[in-house]
This record gives sequence, C-alpha cells and structure tokens, in this order.
Amino acid sequence: MAKKPKTARIKSGAKSAAKKPKRRGIKAEVTSLSEKQALIGWREWLSLPALGIERIKAKTDTGARTSALHAMNIAPFDSGGALWVAFEVAPHSGGARDRARVQCRAPVRDHRPVKSSSGHAQDRYVIVTPVVLGEKHFEIELTLTNRAEMGFEMLFGRTALRAGRFLVHPSRSFLLSPRQGR
Repeated sequence: MAKKPKTARIKSGAKSAAKKPKRRGIKAEVTSLSEKQALIGWREWLSLPALGIERIKAKTDTGARTSALHAMNIAPFDSGGALWVAFEVAPHSGGARDRARVQCRAPVRDHRPVKSSSGHAQDRYVIVTPVVLGEKHFEIELTLTNRAEMGFEMLFGRTALRAGRFLVHPSRSFLLSPRQGR
C-alpha cells in the first residue's frame, strides 16, 4: 500500500510560517530606473502649452497607439494654403477654471481612420503639439475625437510613451504630477 504524502495543515486562526515579501516602495523603484526613463502612473496631470491647456488629466493607455484628446466643435479651415483645425477643449483641470472651454487651433498633420476600443473605425484629424509631463517636454501626435462618454478627456498612447521615455506603474497615479483637485 502506497503512503500518502504528508500535507501541512494550518489550524484556523493560525498564521502561516511563510513570510510575505515586503512591498517595495516607489522610491526603490525610481532609483533603479535609468536617468532617461521616468516612472509614471496610470493617470497623470499634464499640460499642452501650445493649445493653451495648462492642466488636463490623462489616462496612460498602453493599448492605444496614438494619444487622443476630447475635442468639441471641430472645424477644419485653410490657413495660407495649409489645412488647419479649430476646436474647443473643456479640460478637467481641478482648479478654479475647471471645465472652462479653451479655444484651440493647430495645423493638421494627417486625417486618418482610427479604430476605437469598441472596434469601430472613425476618421480623425491628427495634430502634433508639445506636451509637458513632470520635467519632460516633448511633442506628441494627438487625434481629435468626441470622448464625452469616456472617463478621461485625454488618452496618453504608446507612441508618446515610446523611445524609452517612461515606464508605467499600473497601480499608481500622479507620480510625475502633484494631485491637485480631482
């Protein structure tokens, strides 16, 4: 007759002898990153200075190729033979000017179909604009779309994250930007 392997039994209320590993804090994680990379949270405050947007809450979305901005009243126009677009943004800034509409104008880089997370393709205007996140200043492509039914006015997509700029901490928020307001 074969012997049954012994199994450890833990009485109810007794603690396991195995210790849980200690959680490493953000400071430990940040010091292990290279100087070129910054650790960002799944949501961050950033600014789009060329568009006159001082603060906007963006969701870091590694599933989205291009960053997207909630824009209203999108109107293309010709400026000196180049295609431009005028639009309005009402960013959730968390401050006294929360949801105040900002009138924006930018040259159009492209007009392309973009597939949404629900699988529907939509033609969108694409602009290029500077962004400031923490101490980092760089340009990103933004598609303009109606995100009124979404939780965030802006998605920060993969092309903005690439080139080793950032690492994303999926369970932390506002690591490069102080949380002011909601």
